[in-house]
Amino acid sequence: MKVLLTGAAGQLGWELQRSVPQGVALVAMDAAGLDITDQQAVARLVAEERPDAIINAAAYTAVDKAESESERARQVNAQGPAYLAQAARANSAFLVQLSTDFVFDGKSSRPYAPADMPVPLGVYGASKLAGEVAVRERLLGSRCAIIRTAWLYSGHGHNFVKTMLRLMAEREEVRVVADQIGTPTWAWGLAGAVWQIACRSLPGIHHWSDAGVASWYDFAVAVQEEALALGVLERAIPIVPVTTADYPTPARRPLYSVLDKTATWTLLGGPAPHWRVQLRRMLTECKGMHGNG
Repeated sequence: MKVLLTGAAGQLGWELQRSVPQGVALVAMDAAGLDITDQQAVARLVAEERPDAIINAAAYTAVDKAESESERARQVNAQGPAYLAQAARANSAFLVQLSTDFVFDGKSSRPYAPADMPVPLGVYGASKLAGEVAVRERLLGSRCAIIRTAWLYSGHGHNFVKTMLRLMAEREEVRVVADQIGTPTWAWGLAGAVWQIACRSLPGIHHWSDAGVASWYDFAVAVQEEALALGVLERAIPIVPVTTADYPTPARRPLYSVLDKTATWTLLGGPAPHWRVQLRRMLTECKGMHGNG
C-alpha cells in the first residue's frame, strides 16, 4: 500500500512518519515539498505517485493569528483539502482529512458526537469546517474520512506541554486558564488511529482523542507533577488558575470541547489510554531522547 502524507513537518506528521505500519510505502511531503494551496502541484504529484491513500496533516493552526490572516487560513485549511480531494478522486485514492474540536462552539453539556451540528466560533474553526465540507462534497463521503481531534501535543514542534516545561523552568509562577475543558491528546496515539483508518479505508467522521477530560489548568498541574517525578523539572512553582476573561485572546475558544469517541473506539478495537498516562509516556520518551525536557 502506498500512502502520500502532507504536513510531514508538523507534530502529527512527525509521529505518522515514525509509526508507519509494515507494508506501507510512505511518501512524506512537508510544505516545501508540496504546497497544498497550489492546485497544479497537487494534481501533478498525486498523478505521479498514484497513492492508495492520502493523509492530509497539513494545516494552518495559529488560532489567534487566523483572525487577522483569514485568507491564508482559508487557503490552507479549506482550499488545500479541496484540491487534494479533487486529485484523490481523479486517481481513486482514499483521503484522510484531519480536523479539530474548534468546529464546535463549546456550549454543549455533553461530549460532541460526530453527527452534532458544527458551529465554529472563529476563523480557524470555520476554515477547518470548510475543509471538511469541501472534502466530503468532492468525494461524496464514501472515499474519505474526517478525523477530528483536540489539544494535540508531542515531543516534536510547538505545543502546550513543551511551553509549560519551558515556563516552569524559567519563571516563579505560571497562570493557566481553568474554565476551558477538553482532552489532551498525544500525537503518537492519534497517529495509530490515523493509520488504522487510512489503511482500512474507513469512511465517515471520526472523533479521536485520549480518554478523560481536563481543563488547561489541570493539564498544566499534571505536566509539572509528571515532569518532577521523572526529573525533567528540578523544582515546583505555583500554578495559578485564571478565567478565560482574565486572559483575553484575539480568537474566542470553546469552553467545552470534549469529543465523544465511543463510535471510533469501537470501530478501532478499544478505547485510547487516559490522557495522563499518555502524558507520562511522552515525557518519559522525551527524557530518554534528550536527557531532559
